[in-house]
Amino acid sequence: MTDTLKPRDEKDVEEAVRWALAEEKTLEIIGQGSKRTLGRPSQTDVTLDLSGLSGISLYEPAELVLSAKAGTPLAEIEKLLAASDQQLAFEPIDYGPALGQPGGRGTIGGTMAINLSGPRRIKAGAARDHFLGMTAVTGRAESIKSGGRVVKNVTGYDLCKLFAGSWGTLGVMTEITLKVLPAPETEATILVGGLDDARACAAMAAAMGSPCDVSAAAHLPDHVAPFFDALPKAEASTVLRVEGFAPSVKHRKQALAASMKDYGAVTILEERDSRLLWRGIRELRPFAADGERDRPLWRISTAPARGHEIAAAITPAARMVYDWAGGLVWVAMPFADDAGSAAIRSVVARLGGHAMLVRAPAAVRAATDVFEPEHAALAALSKRVKESFDPRHLLNPGRMWAGL
Repeated sequence: MTDTLKPRDEKDVEEAVRWALAEEKTLEIIGQGSKRTLGRPSQTDVTLDLSGLSGISLYEPAELVLSAKAGTPLAEIEKLLAASDQQLAFEPIDYGPALGQPGGRGTIGGTMAINLSGPRRIKAGAARDHFLGMTAVTGRAESIKSGGRVVKNVTGYDLCKLFAGSWGTLGVMTEITLKVLPAPETEATILVGGLDDARACAAMAAAMGSPCDVSAAAHLPDHVAPFFDALPKAEASTVLRVEGFAPSVKHRKQALAASMKDYGAVTILEERDSRLLWRGIRELRPFAADGERDRPLWRISTAPARGHEIAAAITPAARMVYDWAGGLVWVAMPFADDAGSAAIRSVVARLGGHAMLVRAPAAVRAATDVFEPEHAALAALSKRVKESFDPRHLLNPGRMWAGL
């Protein structure tokens, strides 16, 4: 056997897991490898490369359903959908540039395995909310199927929700079925300039509570705004996106711009600049720039009203971007032996939320908690779920928590 196994179909995946069981080998599950440095470092014997499981097996635009093999590049799926004026509404972010790799290399399997959602999550929901069905091979070398190819499906246990965000620790997904949605005809972004973080969070809360149907809301402080070419000025920018049919967008952008004038100077970015801006946010551009990739990068999820409080309690030397109307805070810390873990865990424990270490050297990720530490009862439940699907701990062992 070689150090890498590259199955061609689901049967090959079954055989690979069966071999690993017999030989007492552990498996690292990858697609294109674009997210390989996320999570704790690999503690495995053999790599199971799913890039050979590629291709779209079903696409029915009228039914808003698409099925694809797990190793299918996300870029291929998005290109096909765009040709029919459709989209993945959860707008998955692209970690590649921030992790020092080319963009556009992610696969649909990796996207669903880590429940990867982008700026539109506040309107359209997370990736798991669009996950209709799957086939997978468990750590017992058994093939399972969950869900189906219709939007309303209540047959059996909803294993899709369980596997989304499991980071490949429960089973090897081989095919995925998703709900897709029509793409908006156009979009525009209302920009409010010069707000401090607290005032920006208040503006975003007001926008989300308005009848303008905002599909994305972010705040770019003055130390990260220069990284976005679409912004007219290198100053703190609070950005609010509206999407849909052209007449509706025209009305809503004007109404939203009028309501935001109480907070600061307002600029409207039309479709081209709006798309460029949100592409940059989706690619985590401030954290992918030269000279910035050495900073440990954290992802903090919290209540939107608390985002600026958490940021204020962290060192002023950090770089930050607020997404999800302040409920998601990206924090690039100055380098430290623990990547700033002690400071961030302390703040999150006090103010509420969850923190994940996205980027740091392998030695740091091995020595500190990458994911939010689990309380004893939840850790026991996670262990029981893991052992139900993978009792020998063959699949991505230790990727999320040590010993699991």
